[in-house]
Amino acid sequence: GPALATGCTLVAKPPSETPTAALEYLRCIQEAGLPDGVVNAVTGPGSVVGTALVEHPLVRKVAFPGTVSIGQEIMACAAGTLKRVSLELGGHSPLVVCADADFDAAVKAGVQRSFRNMGQICNAVNRIFVEASIYEEYLAALAEASQKLSIGNGLENPTVDLGPMLNQAGIDKATSHIEDALEKGARLLCGGKHPEGPEYQTKLYYEPTGLADCTLDMLVMQEETFGPVVGIAPFEGIEDAIGLANSTDFGLVSYAYTGSLAKARALSLGIKSGTVCINNIVGSTLEAPYPGWKHSGMGLELSRHALDEYLLVKHVRIEV
Repeated sequence: GPALATGCTLVAKPPSETPTAALEYLRCIQEAGLPDGVVNAVTGPGSVVGTALVEHPLVRKVAFPGTVSIGQEIMACAAGTLKRVSLELGGHSPLVVCADADFDAAVKAGVQRSFRNMGQICNAVNRIFVEASIYEEYLAALAEASQKLSIGNGLENPTVDLGPMLNQAGIDKATSHIEDALEKGARLLCGGKHPEGPEYQTKLYYEPTGLADCTLDMLVMQEETFGPVVGIAPFEGIEDAIGLANSTDFGLVSYAYTGSLAKARALSLGIKSGTVCINNIVGSTLEAPYPGWKHSGMGLELSRHALDEYLLVKHVRIEV
């Protein structure tokens, strides 16, 4: 959108594992009447096609959403021709739940934002920090709500809540985070296994998993799982909550629930994150900027500020 609004033509490189949706979207753009050559697509492995696009001298700007490691590689590739780069990289979003929050809303938010799309979203909640006085109550409510989520093939049954994971690598990473947490003393609240039944034989289905009593040395509290797993821990006081929320190298989106404006202000200012959502889980909207802090990226997407990513400043000085 910003590229087109600023008069740029562009080339899209769809992800190799999920190219169809992007290509069908581009087909819709063509059918809508956009001139040929304005929006283009090239498919293939990122290591070949992506590298060629980033290094090509005619390309002046690269926008990439994806992992931190690939983002770093793109920056290195773009350095040779001094391209402008904007990166929306990994997230490891915290959810802070204060004792004065709307309890039911905070539980619903924790379940929805942790497990939506099987956690395969950059701004999915990976860590939940709950004030100690309501910690056990929150754990019980989250586990109960999570176990009510239905799992299945959404193409056959559009009413299901959760579908399959993208690939076995995602299952393996989620499993490794669960095993690591349990070995280090976490409590399994729910999930932690494949659902049973003939409809789940692909093994890409996995139950939404909650892990209680998590500590910062656990992988689930430091690495983006990108799967249906959430680690949960208690906190004492708002400064403790802010410190826990800031305990990773990521800073994409953070969420918090509280009934206090003073706490909302402290959390908004104290959490080192490009977006902080108070009493909502709307991590990104078209009209608001979407920046990544720390290892979550550079530059931004969305809002009028995204236009600047595709514009150059020119100074013209004329004497008459």
